[in-house]
Amino acid sequence: QVQLVESGGGLVQAGGSLSVSCAASGLTFNNYVMGWFRQPPGKEREFVATSTVSGILTSYADSVKGRFTFSRDNAKNTVRLQMNSLKPDDTAVYYCAAAVTGARRNYFSSTTYNYWGQGTQVTVSS
Repeated sequence: QVQLVESGGGLVQAGGSLSVSCAASGLTFNNYVMGWFRQPPGKEREFVATSTVSGILTSYADSVKGRFTFSRDNAKNTVRLQMNSLKPDDTAVYYCAAAVTGARRNYFSSTTYNYWGQGTQVTVSS
């Protein structure tokens, strides 16, 4: 049984930092691209960040580029999102997701992902 378990998050003031982590089990981690998505209150779920399976190449939504850092540890089957210079607009439920690797797959789209974590709340106060 595949499980993605997020941890971290919480409440922080604008300009502060938080990190969220995700531990994966029940899957062959190196066969999956991992991504972070978020769903702000009253809005659709949106892409935040992802990387190649190696973790060397990363991609970010324009809204978080330069402030968030995605990292992947293939030895521990974990991914982490370090969030700096947080803004109230970053307030959302953050989800970790796993997508089977394959050719011509759009890893920026939530529909590509096969498994999802339960989500963790990040609230940024102004």
